Amino acid sequence: MTHNSYDFSGKSVLVTGGGSGIGKAIALAFLDNGANVTISGRTEDKLLAALEGQPGERSMAVASDVGDPDAAAALVRAVVERFGALDVLVSNAAAYASGDFVDLGLEQWRRISRTNIDGFVYLAREALPELERVGGNLVVTSSVSAMRGDWGQAMYNASKAAVLNFVQSLALDYGSRGVRINAVAPAFTITELTEGLTHDDALMAKVNNRVALGRPGRPEDVAPAVLFLASADAAYITGSTLVVDGGTTASTGQSHIE
Repeated sequence: MTHNSYDFSGKSVLVTGGGSGIGKAIALAFLDNGANVTISGRTEDKLLAALEGQPGERSMAVASDVGDPDAAAALVRAVVERFGALDVLVSNAAAYASGDFVDLGLEQWRRISRTNIDGFVYLAREALPELERVGGNLVVTSSVSAMRGDWGQAMYNASKAAVLNFVQSLALDYGSRGVRINAVAPAFTITELTEGLTHDDALMAKVNNRVALGRPGRPEDVAPAVLFLASADAAYITGSTLVVDGGTTASTGQSHIE
């Protein structure tokens, strides 16, 4: 999963939204590098499938909805009870919707904000005291959509932007307490949710037109960046967003004209 090795032996890592896509890739990368890893998500069967073949003594699946404050608290307690500490929190769970702003309506906004904003807040409030206790760190899976606007994605982009400001502000609050807080920002990434779009050649041509490296991202592109930010190699990095987008945001947004 990673070309370089990071020593996470004995470290306890929690990855939310770890049953598929980017979250699963991150969880497996931490396991490959010796960590004790807990993954959470709403569907237990998917979580168990993601950990199939992994060492049971170093892995745990907990079905949880981080948009519920009681569930978020119980999740953190479960990790600490099983592995004795929480060294790294990867806040990766997210909800997405696109469409006309008015047509999406308040129900969609509540769903997006419940997971993307409230879920982060509930989890961070429970995890930060544990991270402070051990000098740990928090990494958020954000998006390049947090940095700029996208057509038809006002709700999603705004929710991701809110979390990036949390990253910066909490980094200031917790830096003196020995806790680092950072984010990664992927662009379009092929996961179980987006794989179907790759069969639309016209759409993928538009996607690749905006990417300097000429291809969409994969979960395996994002996982190593998360491990780096969580590792001792990033000991002097906090309040930062590491963009993992193949050069998407290097563009002005104008089409590639040859």
